Amino acid sequence: MATIRDVARRAGVAPSTVSYVFTGSRSISEETRERVREAVDVLGYQPRGGARIPRVSRTRTVALALPTPGGPRHSVDGRFAIDLSDAARGLGYDLLLTPSEDKAEGLRRVALDGLADAAVLMAVDLEDARIDVVRELAFPAALIGRPTDEGALPWTDLDWEEAAALAVRELSAAGHADLVYLAPGEAEVRARRGYALRGIAGARRGALETGAAVKVVHAVDDPAKLASRLRTLLSDPTGGGRRRTPTALIVQHPSAHHHILASVTAAGLRVPGDLTVVVIGTLPGDPAGRGLPRIELPVQALADGVTRLAVSAAAALREPAAPEADPGARLLAASLGHLLIAPELLPGALPLSAPAR
Repeated sequence: MATIRDVARRAGVAPSTVSYVFTGSRSISEETRERVREAVDVLGYQPRGGARIPRVSRTRTVALALPTPGGPRHSVDGRFAIDLSDAARGLGYDLLLTPSEDKAEGLRRVALDGLADAAVLMAVDLEDARIDVVRELAFPAALIGRPTDEGALPWTDLDWEEAAALAVRELSAAGHADLVYLAPGEAEVRARRGYALRGIAGARRGALETGAAVKVVHAVDDPAKLASRLRTLLSDPTGGGRRRTPTALIVQHPSAHHHILASVTAAGLRVPGDLTVVVIGTLPGDPAGRGLPRIELPVQALADGVTRLAVSAAAALREPAAPEADPGARLLAASLGHLLIAPELLPGALPLSAPAR
């Protein structure tokens, strides 16, 4: 079966030029376009998605590539869609939501059918298959998430690792020696979702830096099951005949913090009397996290930044004389320190001090 590289070799052009012909994302001479058409016909090349060589035009649309695997949806997806739409509109673009169960094929279809000038990719895995797709097709894109290959595409993200490490350090400094880190579910970890793995790495780094005992466990979406798991974790006896229970809980799971207080109460514990709870990744203004020390996810800053990165990449690809695209790699600092101690930011914030035993 012919590949894009076979077409490029026969037409005497680079593979990226073949991609430009199919996506219409850069001006190509009619002579070159005709050579590519001839090579496509001779080799019987058919891009996945059934794309045809499109007209050269601008759609003034940014696609939001949002995977839709099985399982519960999280409110963070809708919040990002709204803020990304606002950011795109501010730059004179519309936002096209392109949900797909197959992350790579959904994005390939958008690129080859010329539905958008650029894409924003959410739910980024450390080794995300969509990166190879957009690079193969020379389709402008930017990521909300930090991939392993940080130079592959422009990206922006919260510093999840430092956020988790900061939470551990702050709690340790407040007298907590035994902590539980409630990480995202096992499915997120198996998928190598960047935010999940970096958060876990940060919790473990914080433990090494402070000497605190940090037990990393995976959350579940069912409140009753979560309460049962917490009841077991928070009353777990240790060796030596001494009953030692964790005095602090750090929650990173994207939906668990919505029912964490109810789950802790069901486990027979009081917050903050028996247990200090800190949450990472709450949505700004989310009432579920009110009164809890927390690191809020800077949704608007991430949405504004990634949209500008995507539009910049599109402009650089479309207009060779345009300024070089913004390389991206914007890591937003975790703001745990001031959120935990500034009363004006957290009215009625719960204390961090370890409960007396």
